[in-house]
Amino acid sequence: MSFVVGTAGHIDHGKSTLVTALTGIDPDRLAEEKRRGMTIDLGFAHMTLPSGREIGIVDVPGHARFMRNMLAGAQGLDAVLLVVAADEGVMPQTREHVEILDLLEVRRGLVVLTKVDLVDSDWLELVQAEVIAALEGTSLEGSAVIPVSAPTGHGLRELAEALDGLLEGSQPRPDLGRPRLPIDRVFTISGFGTVVTGTLVDGSIKVGDEMHTMPGGRLVRVRGLQRHNQKVESVGPGSRVAANLSGVDKNELSRGDVLAHPGTIQPARRIDATLRVVTSAPHAVRHGAELLLHTGTAEVGCRVIVLDADEIGPGAEGWVQLYLDRPIAAAVHDRFVLRVPSPAITIAGGSFIDVAPRKHPRHDSAVRESLVRRAAGSVLEEELRKYPRGVTVGALLKATVAPEADVERLHARRLGDWIFSDDAWQSIAARAARELDTYHVTYPLRAGMAREELRSRLGVPAASFAAVVQGLVADGRVVERNGSLAAPAHNVAIDTEGGPAAELMAVLRKQPLAPPSLPEAMQVSHAGEELVRALAQSGEIVRVSDDVAFAREAYESAVAMVKEIVAAGGSVTVAQLRDRMGASRRPVLALLEYLDAQRVTRRVGDARLLR
Repeated sequence: MSFVVGTAGHIDHGKSTLVTALTGIDPDRLAEEKRRGMTIDLGFAHMTLPSGREIGIVDVPGHARFMRNMLAGAQGLDAVLLVVAADEGVMPQTREHVEILDLLEVRRGLVVLTKVDLVDSDWLELVQAEVIAALEGTSLEGSAVIPVSAPTGHGLRELAEALDGLLEGSQPRPDLGRPRLPIDRVFTISGFGTVVTGTLVDGSIKVGDEMHTMPGGRLVRVRGLQRHNQKVESVGPGSRVAANLSGVDKNELSRGDVLAHPGTIQPARRIDATLRVVTSAPHAVRHGAELLLHTGTAEVGCRVIVLDADEIGPGAEGWVQLYLDRPIAAAVHDRFVLRVPSPAITIAGGSFIDVAPRKHPRHDSAVRESLVRRAAGSVLEEELRKYPRGVTVGALLKATVAPEADVERLHARRLGDWIFSDDAWQSIAARAARELDTYHVTYPLRAGMAREELRSRLGVPAASFAAVVQGLVADGRVVERNGSLAAPAHNVAIDTEGGPAAELMAVLRKQPLAPPSLPEAMQVSHAGEELVRALAQSGEIVRVSDDVAFAREAYESAVAMVKEIVAAGGSVTVAQLRDRMGASRRPVLALLEYLDAQRVTRRVGDARLLR
């Protein structure tokens, strides 16, 4: 199990010198850093603690001008070494770094008082008291203070032991099966190609893995991996990683990109978040404020939509929706920091609650309640609420990166691959019942509504409709009849003893094998199209064409004649059947064509054979 420890503190307080003394590795790698004697960009080192525990160390710049680099290194830390020079004490960047660590919820840390060889004991006590006071009310409150002198080696062993104790009992980073490597450095090595480094979170990667560079979505392959300058075949979450990639050039990647397994993370342009404004902020975060957002190793401009107020004042918290200038790769629960571009100061920070939200109305209590539930951990429930017409289980799990088992605990209706929130399902079922009842009142003689018509009225996607019907039938809300859908209580009642139905049957039976045209029979009996349709569906009549229909018993008699003629002569013609039935050519031809369509007969020239 490996851990990542970062440094923090004011410029020239000895962070890089401390890292070199602890590890034997100089984290200042740039020529300009050597020349100017100050850290400009992130530096990296590693060491083994007395217990054998391995740690990677991220050394950050302390100068205010390079705060964006500090923020890129401060994300994803297991612990921090807050470095304060004993001869200077708490300085402006000390306080801002502490605010950033507090916003990022880095809760494990040690205060390292450096340059103690330059001050006397009384001054050292004053500085120690000042640091302890500066940490009150922050995530690092109560951190142990270790006096150190890097040049003399004083306190280095005690520091290593204290850091070992701080990490003892720490739980390993969770493996969510969704590895993400926020890239903090991109370079090339001759003969190997593109290399990226970062702190791996949320999963493991191995040599040979195909991955996407997000938010661009370029497919790459992991050619090689290193952890602490040692080649490895795989690496787990919580490790500093160098990954050699094929399929991408150095100039196609930059700090802020994320390496992830295909399909596990989507680019985010609009994000719901909880926001806390630092107490020392010179002003509130107002609705519509244009700020810089830092998360992972990314920096992006954003517009802040304050959802439940007009502003969030210093020391206060609230709900916001962030509109980003460009997409980034982000996940729920990622921490972030907001800074004012000019004059550059840290003003707020918080946690992402939803990285693919809809646009919200402001001052809406339902939106606020939904965000509260999502922030409390009901991520699946709240994600499911976004889909009033249902969603596939796979898409829901992909959006939330939740394990399959979590779906079973949802208050939801699952139908095969589809899942519906309880509210969504009850709404669909109630709407289906209303639509069918209205349809039956309008068309009482129809057995039911066509499936596609009900789907259209419900507004349900074609892909999920089969599952919806399955659920409605299982719930007893709908019955299927002859390919149509009906309310369970609906029955077609045709009065064949009197009225137009009886009149129509009488007209057709008067000359059963030579009936008049159907339009003529309908006119005489005053039967409408709906009644004819109902009689055909009930089997009382057989409609062989648009204008020819037989009573059921007449149709059965005619079919028997066809079979007798074929049995006697091997085939039947229109003329033969016309003579046998005593009818005109029109109903006989319509009957034979209907039998062809029903696959009772098949036409060969002018004759029909039985199939």
